[in-house]
Amino acid sequence: MAGAQQLSSVVIRFAGDSGDGMQLTGSQFTNSAALIGNDLSTFPDFPAEIRAPLGTLPGVSGFQLHFSSEAIYTPGDICDVLVVMNVAALKVNIKQLKDGGTIILNTDGFDPKNLRLAGLTEETNPLNDGSLDKFQVKQIDVTKMVRELLKESGLGVKEIDRCKNMFVLGLLFWMYNRDMTPTIGYLEGKFGKKPDILKANISALKTGFAFGETTESFAVTYEVNKAILPKGEYRSITGNEATAYGLIAAAQKANLSLFLGAYPITPASDVLHELSKHKNFGVRTFQAEDEIAGIASAIGAAYGGSLAVTLSSGPGIALKGEAIGLAAMMELPLVICNVQRGGPSTGLPTKTEQADLMQAYYGRNGECPVAIVSANGPSDAFFAVYEACRIALQHMIPVFCLTDGYIANGAEPWKFPKSADLPKINLSFTTEKNSDDKNKFLPYLRDEKLSRPWAIPGTPGLEHRIGGLEKQAVSGNISYDTDNHEFMVKLRQEKVDRIADYIPLQTLDSGEEQGDLLILGWGSTYGAIKTAVKQAHNEGKKVSHAHLRHLSPFPKNLGEILKNFKQVLVPEMNNGQLVKIIRDKYFVNAIPLNKIQGLPFKVDEIKQAIEKFV
Repeated sequence: MAGAQQLSSVVIRFAGDSGDGMQLTGSQFTNSAALIGNDLSTFPDFPAEIRAPLGTLPGVSGFQLHFSSEAIYTPGDICDVLVVMNVAALKVNIKQLKDGGTIILNTDGFDPKNLRLAGLTEETNPLNDGSLDKFQVKQIDVTKMVRELLKESGLGVKEIDRCKNMFVLGLLFWMYNRDMTPTIGYLEGKFGKKPDILKANISALKTGFAFGETTESFAVTYEVNKAILPKGEYRSITGNEATAYGLIAAAQKANLSLFLGAYPITPASDVLHELSKHKNFGVRTFQAEDEIAGIASAIGAAYGGSLAVTLSSGPGIALKGEAIGLAAMMELPLVICNVQRGGPSTGLPTKTEQADLMQAYYGRNGECPVAIVSANGPSDAFFAVYEACRIALQHMIPVFCLTDGYIANGAEPWKFPKSADLPKINLSFTTEKNSDDKNKFLPYLRDEKLSRPWAIPGTPGLEHRIGGLEKQAVSGNISYDTDNHEFMVKLRQEKVDRIADYIPLQTLDSGEEQGDLLILGWGSTYGAIKTAVKQAHNEGKKVSHAHLRHLSPFPKNLGEILKNFKQVLVPEMNNGQLVKIIRDKYFVNAIPLNKIQGLPFKVDEIKQAIEKFV
């Protein structure tokens, strides 16, 4: 757009009632940024209730989007623009707006009723009390304008009011020089069979755009150019979508059918939903009656020769604990995806946390070691779960893949990988007896990985026992022998430890190989750490960053890396879990940096911690 002010990056936060369509508004603006070629990162933030009380603070739903012409790694610490549909949304989110930032607000949401629901009065109305003087405030009666626009549409007031978000989206499209065509295409696909609703939404979208063009208060427009990213084909992807595609890719590379047995739970359910759309790839999804049935069906699928997956969040993983032990005792390949959320118990169902690492390590009865990998961002969930599948299949072992709510619902650009560039997943089923006695099959005879053979039921001569009782070494028969039990416990741990011979060595993400401070991260803390370290480097500070993919076992050289630094800082969205494991295993000066607010780390929080050490 001629005369548009050029910006390198913008952070916008949309907020309103959970029925105001803020998630849809944010996702459509995200799609427009992706199509232009901006680098982007999003953070959806919504209440646990399906329909929280309208106008109340707990009912506020938000969506934050950071889009840029440069490489970015977080959805932004604070926003440049805050769009609010009512006073509760303003009250909850005003602290997220930078000084001098822009507020676009729907004045209808600041009436006496909405003020009361938000715990305010006319005397404390932020439109009149001076509390917004340090911001640029754009007041629009969106509700009135949309109702006037659609009064002849034949729709009811509730249906008309649901079009408010499209008006706002159209205005933002005008402000940032975005094309409405993709969103119109989306609306046509969504409401094609409801022409009145389709026409109303498109009219509201176009009217919002025209309002920006014709209103003096929006005289300035902005433009954020496409980012310079490595060449390739990109799309916007969420962590749950990436997890689903990673599972499909692994099944295809291993030439196996994919089976997911799961029970719906926030924030993991979208993986189940996405996989259910891909039966053409031999995917079978089973929505079980409960968590235990979900994992039990997956164990059966693994026994039958499928790439078997179960899926949940922390509360569901707790219910699956006994069955995870069964899979470990049977030594079957099983991928367990845990999309972590705030806990304990029901906790914070729609908020993010990294508090299930200890659960993945120790959350079963007896000595029951498993392998653990983690994703560091939405697009990385593809590669993390692919690696979890590779380890499970090639080492005949249950493997946790840890993501979290921030990763699951967040979005970023994803460069399509080529199948040829993905690691090979070589495996074979046992078809012949494997002992000197031609009449015997030894189901627990092991290879160099300590993996036992994978014998498919129905293969002649390969009948063998399965179950949760302790196994006799090699034969797999039930054994209560005390020495055998200790031997098998040590062997199962050694089997996990030996995976370290088949995973990459740990590398530094940035910084020198030795020095005063190493920041050691895992999971979704990656973006905040990477950005903070980058800013520290620009200020001449010497700090290094390592981020873990493999959490059990650790890479073989991790201890050596840690001991090259005087101090190790471990940021986690929990009360200090990885830091305890690191201290126990490597005896290093590991210092926790904990955040347990249901929110991801801000870059500034990491930077302030760095400044205490260097």
